[in-house]
Amino acid sequence: MFRRKEPEAQGSLWLPTEKLPRTAATSFYQRLDRALAASGFGDAVRELFEPYYEMDRSRGGRPGIDPEVYFKMQMVGFFEGIPSERGIAARCADSLSIRQFLHYELHESTPDHSSLTVIRQRLGSEVYEKVFALVLQALRKHKLLRGRKLGIDASGMEANASMRSLEHRLTGEDYQDYVTGLAESAGVDTSDPAAVRRFDRNRKGRKTSNDTWQNPHDPDAKIGRTKRGSTRMIYKPEHVVDLETGAIVDADVRPGDEHDTADLTEKVLEVEARINEVMEADKDTEHVELVAADQGYFKLEEVYLLRGVGIEAAISDPQRRRRTDRLSEEDREALEATQAVVTSESGRAWMRKRSEFVERGFHHVLDCGGVRRTTLRGRENIRKLYLIRSACANLSLLMRHLVDVGTPRQALAGPHGLVSALVRAILGIFSLLGTRWARPATQNHPTALAAA
Repeated sequence: MFRRKEPEAQGSLWLPTEKLPRTAATSFYQRLDRALAASGFGDAVRELFEPYYEMDRSRGGRPGIDPEVYFKMQMVGFFEGIPSERGIAARCADSLSIRQFLHYELHESTPDHSSLTVIRQRLGSEVYEKVFALVLQALRKHKLLRGRKLGIDASGMEANASMRSLEHRLTGEDYQDYVTGLAESAGVDTSDPAAVRRFDRNRKGRKTSNDTWQNPHDPDAKIGRTKRGSTRMIYKPEHVVDLETGAIVDADVRPGDEHDTADLTEKVLEVEARINEVMEADKDTEHVELVAADQGYFKLEEVYLLRGVGIEAAISDPQRRRRTDRLSEEDREALEATQAVVTSESGRAWMRKRSEFVERGFHHVLDCGGVRRTTLRGRENIRKLYLIRSACANLSLLMRHLVDVGTPRQALAGPHGLVSALVRAILGIFSLLGTRWARPATQNHPTALAAA
């Protein structure tokens, strides 16, 4: 059972609430609140939460947190760039504008971080997927979702797990003990930790395999390369983006050692089914026309399957000199069709769009959204959080469409940015006029005439 959180008239404490200070960030959260209310977001998420709560008040128990408040707090985490639930709870407790956004008065205590953890653990992934779909429906109403041309790519996310805590999958031996034993056998002074680390870094045949080693605190995390090139425990977030609008139509968190081409066609068909559901079309509607990806996604079998379901693939073949005479007729036709798409003017344009929109989405969610290094453990937990952060990136796109401001920081910088742009424009005009006037004056100057 939960108590619906409605805004109430605030009585005077020491001063009227309308005299409390306001900032530009306050107006952003007010506008976001109005946009959510207009889309029926609160009622929709409360309906999704009903199976997980006891709705009969007569059976007693403490009222739960309003589901709308829970997801609004997750939005605060995205817009403020806060990675942890503890940080989100602290920010919501001490911000006047966010309290107003959550419909909490000054005398009320906002939810604790432990409540956010309990709710996340209680809810299944299907609830987060439905909330993600709710935001896509709001985008569709404002014509910000097409779903015909898609771009797909994966990035890197550091896990909340350390390489130093690795243990052997079979023996359970600690990695540091294993390296220390090898160093001792090689005659290295094991009392010097720096010497042991140098030995481990330079020893021949050194290979840290996911088949052999795992982190006991987060077995789902895998050893891999980050975007900076260092070796860490990682996950691989993956985005599918609408190339006509920039909306994220699907977000997933994959194991860090999974190859990009794994089940590409199946993934695209699942996204197409979600788009058809959001568009309120028949589930068998062939909505997707083209998929663009980098060459890491190229696999001849997947290209053939995509062509078989009527989807063009704008994916470059990493093998420049592939022996086409050794391919079957079907594979050769699929390869030639893909190469024709890649080399065409429209195909190159969609591939450029993929680079722009997909990388922009990763920057918004991972870097600006504060989850480049996750604070959670377990792929399922991380995926729940990532779905909400991706939905918030779509909300930011919706707010830019409605009010030309997508984040609180942009709201704060808006007036200053406008003044700066105006000053630059005026200086540019004066510079242009000064150049035109200065040239004849220089040519007619007496010194110039005497030199001539």
